[in-house]
Amino acid sequence: MTRRPLLGVGVVAGIVATIAIIATLGSAPSSPPSEPSSSPTGNAVATGAPTPVPTPRPTPGHELFGFVPYWEMDDTIARHLRLTPLTTLALFSVATNSAGEIKTSLPGYQRITGTLGRQLIREAHEREIAVELVYTSFGPTRNERLLTNEKRQAATIASLVALVRELGVDGVNVDIERLKLDAVPAYGVFVGRLRDALREADPDAQVSVATGAGRTGAAMASSAATAGADRIFLMGYDYHYSSSEVGASAPMDRRDGANADLVWSLDLYESVGVPVEQTILGLPLYGYRWRVAGPEIGAPRLGNAADWVPADNPKFLKNPPIPPELDPIEVVEFYAVPPTVTPEPGDSRATAGWQAIYVDSPRSLQPKMALADERGLAGVGFWAIGYERGLPDYADLFGRFAEGKLE
Repeated sequence: MTRRPLLGVGVVAGIVATIAIIATLGSAPSSPPSEPSSSPTGNAVATGAPTPVPTPRPTPGHELFGFVPYWEMDDTIARHLRLTPLTTLALFSVATNSAGEIKTSLPGYQRITGTLGRQLIREAHEREIAVELVYTSFGPTRNERLLTNEKRQAATIASLVALVRELGVDGVNVDIERLKLDAVPAYGVFVGRLRDALREADPDAQVSVATGAGRTGAAMASSAATAGADRIFLMGYDYHYSSSEVGASAPMDRRDGANADLVWSLDLYESVGVPVEQTILGLPLYGYRWRVAGPEIGAPRLGNAADWVPADNPKFLKNPPIPPELDPIEVVEFYAVPPTVTPEPGDSRATAGWQAIYVDSPRSLQPKMALADERGLAGVGFWAIGYERGLPDYADLFGRFAEGKLE
């Protein structure tokens, strides 16, 4: 493989464009002052209103992009995937060490390269589903060391290309999170180099990126698109998170009056030139459970939230202590759990006082998926496939979207 120069003409143009975008975004922080140092998805969202640039709406695509994390790769996931109409399966994840070598001791690598992972790849291809290997790098220090070291970048890219070829997958999803804004141009260079190297090995190889829903994420998305990324997965979740006030992980609007919601993020992406027809709207298949002051929607929290996954709570969903309400503002299922409810084994129920669960259901996901159609996006995606296992209404919704029959 021929080593690519650090700064080719196309890369320079991309960096200039990215610097202009960063200047447009200004020096405002990329996240609210209350954002924790980390969240389960690493995707806390900025506040503040962007200035959208109107664009013609292309014909919407109906791609379905699904992340499957290694902890969901068990003896029932293959059957579940056979019932899930994805167009792209993203296997999460692998990482590299300081020398750019794949960390073979990590569970993600071991699951993906093991017997089950190879089965998932083979069966996906039999169903004509593209498979991407997810590469992760989390944290500003780790990312700076990767993006400022040409030798480490080259070794990382070579390792990823080799693993893609070994596994026979179709490309790589780049999931770099908690990146400093001034490192965004270097991020675009990395994405472009990776895509070039993959295409040199296989002209049909593809690269996608997962980028946050706030200002830094939008700059990263624009930089990646300029560098040639085939798809941009907008991580449209964690607008509310464990240590935030209560609410939807992926709100259509905000009960608390903040600006950041799904529409705001899509406007932000458009305003910095991210191609609509290459954008995938990422949505959550999980929610949060808070201890709260009372049974009303929006009741103040009395502590941090715990993750709440539908597949872990089938008994609760079948027979909740109080029927759920659909929050008409944020568009999310709301469950009030009385203090008298005793948890059953395997159910993440109340432990003390009133509990509030905010989680997306097929009923709340449908208008969010319709939003992707209205905006002319390439499709929608989910974090994470497996979280809805055993609940067929989700697969029914996915199938209707894939067929363009949401109504």
